[in-house]
Amino acid sequence: MDENALKALLKDVSSGRVSTSDALKKLKHLPFENLSFARVDHHRQLRQGIPEVIFAENKSPEETLAIASTMLKRSGRLLVTRASDSHYKALVAAALDAVIEYNATAGCIVIHSKKRKAGRKGNILIMTAGTSDIPVAEEAAVTAGFLGSRVTTVFDVGVAGLHRIVDKLDQLSKARVVIVVAGMEGALPSLVGGLVSCPLIAVPASVGYGTSLGGLTALLAMLNSCVPGIAVMNIDNGFGAACLAHKINIM
Repeated sequence: MDENALKALLKDVSSGRVSTSDALKKLKHLPFENLSFARVDHHRQLRQGIPEVIFAENKSPEETLAIASTMLKRSGRLLVTRASDSHYKALVAAALDAVIEYNATAGCIVIHSKKRKAGRKGNILIMTAGTSDIPVAEEAAVTAGFLGSRVTTVFDVGVAGLHRIVDKLDQLSKARVVIVVAGMEGALPSLVGGLVSCPLIAVPASVGYGTSLGGLTALLAMLNSCVPGIAVMNIDNGFGAACLAHKINIM
């Protein structure tokens, strides 16, 4: 349940449209619901502004479905990250009364009630150094869009071809927040950071040859950037970058 839904419920109780007993039933599972193998945090949207998200990696399709079902019932929408085809097929087979959208590149599933319509705010620009970084960027794009931010993506503009960045200066100037995903030596955030005044979030990707060390080299490069004010996420953490970008975007 988000803040708007809670306000609407309180108004309905105040006006007499909803009885106190019916309201109590809706609030019964705040702040969390115990499913024995998981404790679903229905209260997180109210506390943090970001709802609980299902991290599907190492969860069975059945566990993911059980959590998704109760989240959909309580809030009408949810996001699943690090999802596989088997998670998606289990959700579709359950015939949930909802729209289910699967982005296989991002490994993300967005589920929302058929009645729900929401606009997008601001402008988050997501860039990648290379095509191999796109899955992390797509995770960020799906997450930010789910949270309510407007997203623009620009892929494959790494430092090996600086003319590609120059071609995107107009888009950079219009962004409220920029997320830059880069593997290899992780240089792109420093370059972009020298061109923009808006907040920049760097995400190291686990892409590159041996001494990239699974993204560690890019992570250290971003942490040691000479451009001040760059926020750096964990390796491959497009989700975390999107959450921070969204919070900045809607301020």
